[in-house]
Amino acid sequence: MRILVVDDERNIQRTMILALESMGHESMAVQSGALAMRELKADRYDVVFLDLNLSQESGLDVLQDILRISPRTEVIMFTAFASVDTAVAAMRRGAFDYLPKPFTPDQIRQTLAHVERTRRLENRVAELESLVASSEGPEINLETDNEAMQKVLDVAFKAANSDSTILLLGENGTGKSVLARSIHHRSPRRAESFVTVSCPSLSRELLESELFGHAKGAFTGAHAETQGKVAAADGGTLFLDEIGELPLEIQAKLLRLLQEREYERVGENKPRRANVRIISATNRDLAAAVQQGKFREDLYYRLNVISLRLPSLRQRVQDIRRLALLHLGFSAAHAGKPAKAFSEEAFSAMQAYSWPGNLRELRNVIERAVILSDGALIEASDLSDIVHPSSEIRLGGHFTLEEIEAEHIRRLIANTSTLEEVAKILGIDPATLYRKRKRL
Repeated sequence: MRILVVDDERNIQRTMILALESMGHESMAVQSGALAMRELKADRYDVVFLDLNLSQESGLDVLQDILRISPRTEVIMFTAFASVDTAVAAMRRGAFDYLPKPFTPDQIRQTLAHVERTRRLENRVAELESLVASSEGPEINLETDNEAMQKVLDVAFKAANSDSTILLLGENGTGKSVLARSIHHRSPRRAESFVTVSCPSLSRELLESELFGHAKGAFTGAHAETQGKVAAADGGTLFLDEIGELPLEIQAKLLRLLQEREYERVGENKPRRANVRIISATNRDLAAAVQQGKFREDLYYRLNVISLRLPSLRQRVQDIRRLALLHLGFSAAHAGKPAKAFSEEAFSAMQAYSWPGNLRELRNVIERAVILSDGALIEASDLSDIVHPSSEIRLGGHFTLEEIEAEHIRRLIANTSTLEEVAKILGIDPATLYRKRKRL
């Protein structure tokens, strides 16, 4: 951990630095609250050891300043004048723990172990809440046989080691949230929280409170203060799902967080600091939204440092069999049904279907088939009414280029008035079209 020691006694500073570094921690010592503020604004610290009685200032006042600009930092107070009253006062103001002087290296080690246990539990709770809120089926591994998807994964996992913002684009249900979580787990922030915020799920007022937190009494019903998702994700990753739906008023506050790492809770004027990595996702055309004045241009460029577009399921026909089997096993176990298998006709029907709902629709169709089918095999007829064997030509289906070309030309001829117009649409000479039409 990175630890800051704030004490005006040089001997205490040296002793603490030696003890902390012998335990494998990175440490820094300063002698005043002002210097501590400068350090905390310039860099991130996990823990601050703070003397209650500094020469020119009160440690309790410094404690409040520390928690204001770095709310995720744990502050451990120590003093030679320990008493129940001072301990209670420190804890009430937000101190994590309290150590009386003189203290031993073992006491320091035990206190830091307590910090680590508490931090792990908090991170785990935040991540579990995020998982429960977004749980839609089995954990999807990101193996793929699709070249376009593999290129997306290669760039994503290369970018994972940086702190750059990432913008995930693609239709609903293509797995953007799965990829965002995978990027986090491959990043240096993997030990910290991955927190999801669904931008379209709340009103503007509630979304602002959800993101940044609020002070007690900030609005009707705010009976207690909340820290918000930004503070919960401090040190980790904040995933903003469907960011294209973010109201303009909140876009300005998000931009400030990205540029200055500062934000304010609803009902407060105190700036707070947060060290979060932002990954966002949308199915909207953000460039078009910028042109229409619905999305801030400066925020768009801050979010669009690394942009990845996930292909739709109909563009990943090679992956449908593996994904279908994964969802089949999950759905059967979840429904308490015996293990089943797909017939080849069912696989063919799924591979020929266009899947406008992508992975979510695939999951739903398979869950329905597991519940309603009676045999050991799931047949094509057990799938949804819209997923069935068909001779209709579909892009991504098992059709030759000649079959696709023939169907395309037939439909164009049926929907245009002249063959010359068809030839113009196809970008070929009318004589070439005549020959193709004769052959067909």
